[in-house]
Amino acid sequence: MAKRVLVTGGAGFIGSHQVEALLQRGYDVVAFDSLTMGKRDWVPAKAELVEGDIRDLEACRRAMKGCTGVFHLAAMSRSAASLDNVDICTSNNIIGTQHVLTAAREEGVSKVIYAGSSTYYGNQKPPHKEDMAPDFLNFYGLSKYVGEEYCRLFDKTYNVPCNVMRYFNVYGPRLSGEGAYALVMTIFLKQLRAGKPLTIHGEGLQSRDFIHVRDVARANILAFESPLHGRTYNVGSGTAVTVKELANRISTNQIHEDRRAGDAEITLADISRIKEELGWSPEISFEDGMKELLQEQETAAQQAKAGAV
Repeated sequence: MAKRVLVTGGAGFIGSHQVEALLQRGYDVVAFDSLTMGKRDWVPAKAELVEGDIRDLEACRRAMKGCTGVFHLAAMSRSAASLDNVDICTSNNIIGTQHVLTAAREEGVSKVIYAGSSTYYGNQKPPHKEDMAPDFLNFYGLSKYVGEEYCRLFDKTYNVPCNVMRYFNVYGPRLSGEGAYALVMTIFLKQLRAGKPLTIHGEGLQSRDFIHVRDVARANILAFESPLHGRTYNVGSGTAVTVKELANRISTNQIHEDRRAGDAEITLADISRIKEELGWSPEISFEDGMKELLQEQETAAQQAKAGAV
């Protein structure tokens, strides 16, 4: 009988890819999502969709029934917006995580995989290593780190095995227009579709470590299936692309505006730990990933045009 696992945020950008990867691996999957940001039609038919909110403990308990593992991907994931929405950040990313862990403990799951964030590293000198001290630039980064600490304490105190995965800038098909993981890329693609110039904040010398969503889903599964727990792993490519270089790949029609508050200068993962302990390394190059993403955008634009005729 296939293991039954829960994916919180399972109808979202990363979550829906995680559901697909788990199904391909032979798992029985429950996608738990409020559908505030996620989309029902992103959830594969073979998965069970449970609509609910991680801020509701009873809803978490219902979704967790019969599950042997959890991939906790649901979050309020808007870095800049968190500066003006501290309460939303706290309720989703801290209280929501507490509820998921509580329900997981009660159900006796074998492991929880937690979606951490590279915002933990702030403006520290790269490459960013898991044992660095935090440097928070916004409340999103702080709230995600508090979630990490909840996972570590549940692992140590309540024997709920957890691994923390610190995602860098995740991109790929179904890239969300509202998330923190690849916000710069999202804005550029929306501007491209609208026929507008790409807006670069500052000189565009800020650089980002982009990692494809399917590589992220694979890393999560390896961390779940590994006997190791209580570990923290960077999930990135180990390379960085400047915002200007990214813009140039999308369109030469560009304008420059002032830098934004709470924006990191560089994100760059040291991925030696995850390579050594889990045998994981990225398989999808940035060039191939961008080709796929731009093709998806072109197809969507053609379909929208055809539908308008």
